Amino acid sequence: MASKIVSVEAAVTRIPDGAVVTVSSSSGLGCPDKVLAAIGARFDAEGHPRNLTTIHPIAAGDMYGIKGVDHIAKDGLLSTIIGGSYPSGPSSLPMPEIWRMLTEDRVAAYNVPSGILFDMHRDAAARRPGVLTQVGLDTFADPIREGCAMNARAAARPIVARVEFGGETWLHFPNIIPDVAILRATTADEHGNLTYEHEGAYLGGLDQAICVRNHGGLVIAQVKRVTAAGSLRPHDVRVPGHLVDLVVVDPDQLQTTETLYDPAISGEIMRPWASFSRAEHGVEKVVARRSAMELKDGMTANLGFGICSMVPRILLEEGYPQAVTWAIEQGAVGGMPLMGFAFGCASNADAFMPSPQQFTYFQGGGFDVTFLSFLEIDLEGNVNVSKLGKKPYLTAGCGGFVDITANARKIVFAGQFEAGAEFELSEAGIRIAKPGRFPKMVEKVEHVTFSGRRARELGQEVLYVTERCVIRLTEAGLVATEVMPGIDPERDIVAASLGRVSLAPDLKTLPLSLLGRGPMGLKLEPKAAPVVRARGVADAAS
Repeated sequence: MASKIVSVEAAVTRIPDGAVVTVSSSSGLGCPDKVLAAIGARFDAEGHPRNLTTIHPIAAGDMYGIKGVDHIAKDGLLSTIIGGSYPSGPSSLPMPEIWRMLTEDRVAAYNVPSGILFDMHRDAAARRPGVLTQVGLDTFADPIREGCAMNARAAARPIVARVEFGGETWLHFPNIIPDVAILRATTADEHGNLTYEHEGAYLGGLDQAICVRNHGGLVIAQVKRVTAAGSLRPHDVRVPGHLVDLVVVDPDQLQTTETLYDPAISGEIMRPWASFSRAEHGVEKVVARRSAMELKDGMTANLGFGICSMVPRILLEEGYPQAVTWAIEQGAVGGMPLMGFAFGCASNADAFMPSPQQFTYFQGGGFDVTFLSFLEIDLEGNVNVSKLGKKPYLTAGCGGFVDITANARKIVFAGQFEAGAEFELSEAGIRIAKPGRFPKMVEKVEHVTFSGRRARELGQEVLYVTERCVIRLTEAGLVATEVMPGIDPERDIVAASLGRVSLAPDLKTLPLSLLGRGPMGLKLEPKAAPVVRARGVADAAS
């Protein structure tokens, strides 16, 4: 068998005009940046390939040095982009070119929940008739709202329909069959077998490669190093060589954003628990502490970006580093989820799941609780995290948010009550020193990433934890049931929300222990043992 190792220039010349290209990445984590850069360079030199459609279950690239999709964000090269998420960052950094293209309607752009995009690869691979799902009903993914379209070009070409099947309403995503897959791994042998020993996640490369192979397409893998054929342990191979056509070597590929290589991220070493930083004292830590009170010893919890990413550090400080199993969408299970540039990775993980299987677990609601952030909350309890019209690239889009919340038993949204407010925090209470510039409790959210109406229909338990109060979603709307010490309920909650949040008759004051600099004295009760209900044939599908 001939070697599959080629130059990156030779690899990208195999991509034809009009191809549908699926890319495995998660921001800077696992990004095949050298291949994407070569596609852009070939287009600049030759004018080809043209009119590509690209699929990104999770974003390719970041705003901190790994350009990813921005290498190919060029008029004439890119005609359509379908992403679970997009590169995002602070307003102090320039807008990525892909965001310029989609906001200026120069490319048809869609934001499809990450788990659904992985499902689409699996169903297209098996030649099934597309994805039939209830994930995304009554959110922006539903055709009764935006139908995943991010701009006018996309709205003119719908990719999802609302259908009735078996007496229920579903979303149908017809197959979009990729012609090319671009993957990233650590090591390839000469026959194209891929191992991931230095990666922080497997992501969805295997499913993407199978989908392309089953339809006669081209699979390109970028790796850090090459070894002789037959030298890899079969159990270590995550994508077998018969699925891979070409291998490109980049010895300088980063493990993730601003990280050349950290062996704790790939599970090659285990860090002492004392080596992890604690959460910085402030109102965000107070919010994370109250959120952590929803946990029990033995639970499995999902974790999102923002304030909620501090919750594992709260447990660490309280002496419970391993009491809860954390599961994140990139695939890590257990250990300590990382923050900042390394978000999406974990140190000391128990296991790495391929992202498609992790999303199957999430979509079915197998975990106990999820901790997520919010940009806006409205009267219906709807949450927006996926669109910010004034500064669109401050949010990455929905990512796995819609998949995770679809059937979650308990959802804890964590964030600040107003944007830009200033506080005085003491061990006696929280005082609002300066009101916020922008309300977060609004009449109607700009984008429905989470449907409060559907949550009530499904009986989900939904909390919104802020520095002022804990709000619960009820049939009567948003009701504050707990207030932080020092907060004036009428002024700082009801009036500040223009009456959109009401007060429970039995409003409780939260303990002062949430506010101190030392540990709060959290006590985790054990999770109750599951009660198994036997299913007969008649109700086995329910």
